[in-house]
Amino acid sequence: MDHFLQLIFLISITIPLSFSLNFQIPSHENYLNISHITYLNSSLKTRIIGLANDPNTMEWMKKIRREIHEHPELAYEEFKTSEVIRRELDQLGVKYRWPVARTGVVATIGSGSPPFVALRADMDALPIQELVEWEHKSKVEGKMHACGHDAHVAMLLGAAKILQELRHKLQGTVILIFQPAEERGEGAKDMIKEGVLENVEAIFGLHIVHRYPVGVVASRPGEFLAGCGSFKAKISGKGGHAAIPQQSIDPILAVSTSVISLQSIVSREIDPLDSQVVSVAMIQGGTALNIIPDSATIAGTFRAFSKKSFFSLRERIEEVIKAQVAVHRCSAEIDFLGNEHPTIPPTINDEKVYEHVRYISSEIVGEENTKLAPSFMGSEDFAFYLDKVPGSFLFLGTANEKIGAVHPPHSPYYFIDEDLFPIGAAIHAAFAHSYLSELTRELYSST
Repeated sequence: MDHFLQLIFLISITIPLSFSLNFQIPSHENYLNISHITYLNSSLKTRIIGLANDPNTMEWMKKIRREIHEHPELAYEEFKTSEVIRRELDQLGVKYRWPVARTGVVATIGSGSPPFVALRADMDALPIQELVEWEHKSKVEGKMHACGHDAHVAMLLGAAKILQELRHKLQGTVILIFQPAEERGEGAKDMIKEGVLENVEAIFGLHIVHRYPVGVVASRPGEFLAGCGSFKAKISGKGGHAAIPQQSIDPILAVSTSVISLQSIVSREIDPLDSQVVSVAMIQGGTALNIIPDSATIAGTFRAFSKKSFFSLRERIEEVIKAQVAVHRCSAEIDFLGNEHPTIPPTINDEKVYEHVRYISSEIVGEENTKLAPSFMGSEDFAFYLDKVPGSFLFLGTANEKIGAVHPPHSPYYFIDEDLFPIGAAIHAAFAHSYLSELTRELYSST
């Protein structure tokens, strides 16, 4: 992409009551273009574009993101981040509930009556030392926003600003969920327990990614991100001297055959077209080279895209470990519910909501910049929301080689292109507004 301001060409639309609005992103040859949105009139379309592209709004989102970036907070420690969110919501005149799930914030905009549509942003950081040298580098030793959650918060606040301006035109209520602890895989579950999805009919969320350049979005219907589970097995035998192994029951041997047998699950039992992963990533056992230990431990991760495959894989892992351990006269304690790495189900986009998001996105960034994403083995606790209500998850590109925005999430060199902020804010706002209109239209057409 050209890093200088360029003229954006105007696309003529001939369909009655439709038109094209050009949105120039600073330093990029991208545009926001909302047209054909059936349930937004022309003046409303223009308003969404104007608010998202307003220089003051852009600088406001940048300022918020940079403040949060300088003070990263880990899961359930997002007190300052929450304070920033509440401060900005207060200034916008947006009502909210706090604390939710310890540090979360849940805001509402609109009529206060059904239908309800939810938008979600996560807000926790990672225990990583930032190595990017720039003016707003993390000021907290060993902590960094290395997954873009600071940007997610800024864009959802940007959407809040747009929606608050349009609140009298909303045909229902928008719920804005600022969620803690996504990196722990627990935040969404805790928010759900506190009722954030009550009466919600659809939910939307996004994540910035380095796989696509700024101005490009990607998603897919159905199975999008893999479910992620972890396992830890303590295998116990009987310790003794390594020179007389016949007097011991060797857990190291049981561990070794278990690891090998686990690899055969995917390679010999799973349909190659049904992508799954089992990886043993940790082995602990023994304290001396001439002593057979009493026990040894293995731990790893497993992933699959469908719920059926995911839970079948978990069951098979347990069967294989217990069978191999029994062969070698050992016993096993297997834990699938680790506190550090809780189980996250597959992220499965509802096809109807996906199509709506795709439509909105294509009108904002253009059809050529709206991609069908492949399935990814990464996981997201947004999946817990999708287990409860229909919804869709979207990738928003941030890659820009010229500024070094090329490193993947969880890298100490992770850097983003802030020019994507108007796109994210506009997609959030346009989805919420148009989907409420769609739900209202469906309600009246059925009566």
